[in-house]
Amino acid sequence: MSATPRRLTIAKAMSEALGLAMEQDPNVLVLGEDIGALGGVFGTTHGLLERFGAERVRDTPISETAFIGAAVGLAAAGMRPVVELMFVDFFGVCMDAIYNLAAKQSYFSGGRVACPMVLMTSVGGGYGDAGQHSQCLYSTFAHLPGLKVVMPSNAYDAKGLLLSAIADSNPVIFMFHKALQGMGWLGTVPGSIVHVPAEPYTVPIGQAAIVKSGTDITLAGLGVTVHHALQAAATLVQEGIDAEVLDLRTIAPLDRNALAASVARTRRLMVIDDDYRSCGVSAEVIASACESGVDWLAVPARITYPDVPVPYSPVLEHPLLPDAAAIVDTARRMFHRRAA
Repeated sequence: MSATPRRLTIAKAMSEALGLAMEQDPNVLVLGEDIGALGGVFGTTHGLLERFGAERVRDTPISETAFIGAAVGLAAAGMRPVVELMFVDFFGVCMDAIYNLAAKQSYFSGGRVACPMVLMTSVGGGYGDAGQHSQCLYSTFAHLPGLKVVMPSNAYDAKGLLLSAIADSNPVIFMFHKALQGMGWLGTVPGSIVHVPAEPYTVPIGQAAIVKSGTDITLAGLGVTVHHALQAAATLVQEGIDAEVLDLRTIAPLDRNALAASVARTRRLMVIDDDYRSCGVSAEVIASACESGVDWLAVPARITYPDVPVPYSPVLEHPLLPDAAAIVDTARRMFHRRAA
């Protein structure tokens, strides 16, 4: 008889992964704003202060430049720091430490000094938090050599990817979407709450996953847009369109082999990305598919957040966010069909 499923939120899966890593390796420590007694604004470090103490769970002042720079130094000294940048939008004040120090440390030292550091950060809009707390900025980090960038869509992947990231000798940007986190005040997409084994396990960085097989079109997404794609696929199948849903999971390195294999089967591609449109992940995925050598590929489509700052007003913000309805409408146009 199978064991009772342990259905966890992404927040609980992340804190569990951190606890396991800290138990196994005394060099793992966590630092950031409000990660101690509060357990993290997004629940990522809940219970860790009580288990490991203030030396390894360090609340920091509101100075991203200082504590992310400190994490780079800790990594260079042999520690494995996990540092939380509360909102990805705050990267502007600490990008020098991320890109010129963490990303290039191994390269500049000829491989003699590694940077085994994880930077956790929240992404995503829909909460009326305006342009300073609502962006995704996936491609901003994926564009930079030396950084790995991951984005889980469910709790199982969140735990496995975070354990892989902590064990990696390279700096990893671990992005988690607010709409999937499972914090009561945010709400969450139910599909992100899944069975998570209690024991340690890893999900390889750089491997996408087929979360629904299909024959007619590939819907490629990441984070919350995977769930939009699954919802859209359930509608499309009733109209005779069998969609395959590809969860990218890792933005850098992008799993171009899985993408190529999927579009070789379906011959159609739609990318759903809640980051800005221009020069984004959607463009890279489409370019990779076109360069993959598939004999025939219909004109690809993409659904993204438009190139405008995120509005404060929900009335203005919500219509700009990708959703299942937009995917269905776009797919109908791609197949030259109209809704009944």
